[in-house]
Amino acid sequence: MRVSTRQTQKSNTRKKIIETAYRIFSEKGFSVPTSIIAKEAGVSHGSIFVHFPTLNDLLICLLSDFGDNMGASLHMLAKKCYSVENLLKEHLNVLEEYEAFYSRLILEKNRLPDEAKSTFVIIQSTVAFHFSSVIDREIEKGTVKKLPIHILFNTWLGLVHYYLLNKEFFSDSNGSVIRRYRAELLSTYLNLIKKESEVYE
Repeated sequence: MRVSTRQTQKSNTRKKIIETAYRIFSEKGFSVPTSIIAKEAGVSHGSIFVHFPTLNDLLICLLSDFGDNMGASLHMLAKKCYSVENLLKEHLNVLEEYEAFYSRLILEKNRLPDEAKSTFVIIQSTVAFHFSSVIDREIEKGTVKKLPIHILFNTWLGLVHYYLLNKEFFSDSNGSVIRRYRAELLSTYLNLIKKESEVYE
């Protein structure tokens, strides 16, 4: 069945709104009115409400897109029994792709509407689940120190979040913190958790 011109136009408008919302929210925060997003996207204000009846619906869409990307990437690696090093590298890959948005998200998460906040919690739970499955295997193999898995996960997340939330200390305004400090973050964390015979080079 051929897709009608109207359907194509509607799909393109939705895509334009989503891409613009990612950029505007990342730059200005989640309290930006939808009228600004519409203006920046070059669409009528009413067009936003055709696709997203409320601001919360738009936020949920963006968070779900980010979460689906993260979950799919980590699920594939965890299922293939990849090492914790590979899992962390992939985690950083996805975070770098969404770096500005994710940084804004962790900065303003407590100000999000409840449903959006719950979606963010689900995303972090998904990351924690895949992290746990890989770390469990590494502990059983004797390559990672036998420490509480939630402490291992929270230490990694805390390290990454500290760099993202304090970007002004680590990178210029246009540079990616993750790209610049990826190797250092990985090597430092892996040296902390791996047994001496298995330290990261």
